[in-house]
Amino acid sequence: MPQMSRQDPLIENHTVDYVPLAERHGKARDLFTLWFSTNIAPLPIVTGAMVAQVFHLNLMWGLLAIALGHMLGGIVIALASAQGPRMGIPQMVQSRGQFGRYGALLIVFFAALIYIGFFISNIVLAGKSIVGIVPSVPVPASILIGALSATAIGVIGYRFIHTLNRIGTWVMGSALLAGFIYIFAHDLPADFLTRGGFNVAGWLATVSLGVIWQISFSPYTSDYSRYLPADIGITRPFIATYLGATLGTILSFAFGLVAALATPEGTEAMVAVKQATGVLGPILMVLFLLNIISHNALNLYGAVLSIITSIQTFASQWTPSIKVRVVLSGVVLTGCCVVALGASADFISQFIGLILALLLVLVPWASINLIDFYIIKRGAYDIASIFRADGGIYGRFNLHAIVAYFIGIIVQLPFANTSLYVGPWANLVEGADLSWLVGLVVTCPLYYCLATRQHTQKVRAARLGYTD
Repeated sequence: MPQMSRQDPLIENHTVDYVPLAERHGKARDLFTLWFSTNIAPLPIVTGAMVAQVFHLNLMWGLLAIALGHMLGGIVIALASAQGPRMGIPQMVQSRGQFGRYGALLIVFFAALIYIGFFISNIVLAGKSIVGIVPSVPVPASILIGALSATAIGVIGYRFIHTLNRIGTWVMGSALLAGFIYIFAHDLPADFLTRGGFNVAGWLATVSLGVIWQISFSPYTSDYSRYLPADIGITRPFIATYLGATLGTILSFAFGLVAALATPEGTEAMVAVKQATGVLGPILMVLFLLNIISHNALNLYGAVLSIITSIQTFASQWTPSIKVRVVLSGVVLTGCCVVALGASADFISQFIGLILALLLVLVPWASINLIDFYIIKRGAYDIASIFRADGGIYGRFNLHAIVAYFIGIIVQLPFANTSLYVGPWANLVEGADLSWLVGLVVTCPLYYCLATRQHTQKVRAARLGYTD
């Protein structure tokens, strides 16, 4: 297995190009630490508190719904991550092998928009966290500190991100465990086990939230596995990613749920964490802040790679250098800071609503990506064609994938339940957004039928001598 030498640069020197076999390094367990540590953060904890505060589930039914949702959604993120060692290229670049060189641009655009949205939301959240810990620091300065810190990590790139999350797994995992122990070691409210109950709408909404949470990571998971040795296979990256992503999020959601039930009903989520964990509260707040910054580096990294992918689509002979990634990181940082500094008080909730609405476009993409990689092509892609100006064997546009993609979006709309749009059938189960399920059920078989039909036609044409 190739190892990193002492001469390897600290700053990652690849952008969207193929990672040669001689430069592959790392182990599958690095994927566990990355996705475990990344998901121990305030946002999943606040979301977990919603299970009791918004969906009104009790502890038992809440934990069951949390676990089931993330275990189902974790299959998608793990299958996407396992593609990285085989392909050696970023996830969005790989989409050219499914949608065609230019056909993939729309998906890349949506992915970049989602990354940037999360980056802005997280630097606002980081700024507020800094002010909460050190009130004397002005809000604008706090936002800039959070943004610059995340940018520094994102610029350094792949290796540093993995290193931070290896450390973060032990630190954040231990901190969360200490928080659980503290809560259960002290007096709990009399209604801790009985507050809430079971309701179909709340339970399905919680399951759906877990599924959507995991799917939202799928456009960039293989970005962090593409440096692994090609002979590592599919199983080990899948298991490592699956366990890391599901365990990290289940623990964080569960911690938010427990903290909400351990404090008076109606207590704001992060206030509940502080109150429930007592003397550990300030320590947890500092650790959560550090994790927001570390996690946000992934959003910047993904956004920059997506932008580079878009530009490189029109300049096939161009191999972007590290300087390009650094410059683009600065441009994205500047733009995001301008937006964040002018953000309103309810900016985070509004922007998260927008981003969750955009997740409607990820479900059909994930369906096509997984069906194409695992069933149609079985991991056998022509890397040279992916980088050719004419798309090589994948062409400039793959109409079968594009048609399946847009139909996958359209069929979700009647069931969508987002802050931007509520479909006519959105309340079949009140409070639960089940559009993702419709998207998966329709897009997967539709794309499979279209893709296999296309393959059959090519085989027949070749037999008749109509193709080379």
